Amino acid sequence: MRLCVFCGSSAGISPRYAQAAADFGTSMAREGISLVYGGGRVGLMGVIADAVLGERGEATGVIPRALVERELAHDSLSTLHIVDTMHDRKHMMAELADAFVALPGGAGTLEELFEQWTWAQLGIHGKPCGLLNVDGYFDPLIAMIDRMIGEGFLHQKYAAILIHDAGIDRLLAKLKAYQPPLIEKWTSRDAFQTPLP
Repeated sequence: MRLCVFCGSSAGISPRYAQAAADFGTSMAREGISLVYGGGRVGLMGVIADAVLGERGEATGVIPRALVERELAHDSLSTLHIVDTMHDRKHMMAELADAFVALPGGAGTLEELFEQWTWAQLGIHGKPCGLLNVDGYFDPLIAMIDRMIGEGFLHQKYAAILIHDAGIDRLLAKLKAYQPPLIEKWTSRDAFQTPLP
């Protein structure tokens, strides 16, 4: 499995975030799961890449040229792809990955995960999306998703595409066991089965 991880380019205030990123990377490598991520060596991005590499796992980074200096591209990865735009970055990560997980992070982390979750709802791909809910970091987001369901903006089966758990082993097991729902949201599925641009 190739797992795309979205997470902060900073480490956050609590040391628990960096510890969770390190533990997650270690668990991935020990289970033979390859990392696909944004290619930086700072923040949680760097922590998880270093943890995977420390266990002799495979870590692939994808980073736009404009961010190579600002995000300090990791120079010890198994593979580093330098692309032209953020769109190219997200497209390549999506193509390389079999599943997506967000660790704590900011707006960019959420934007990247939400795009993949939305694509799964549209039937563009059948890959699972997950949240590692470190110390309840994503509790407000999970509550918002419940509100979306309650207010009639999100069907429960599409909400279930976004798996969340506080336990690393449990989350990885859920990702491996994931079966995509039957997509009935649109009258024609053919329009969403073409390759991404």
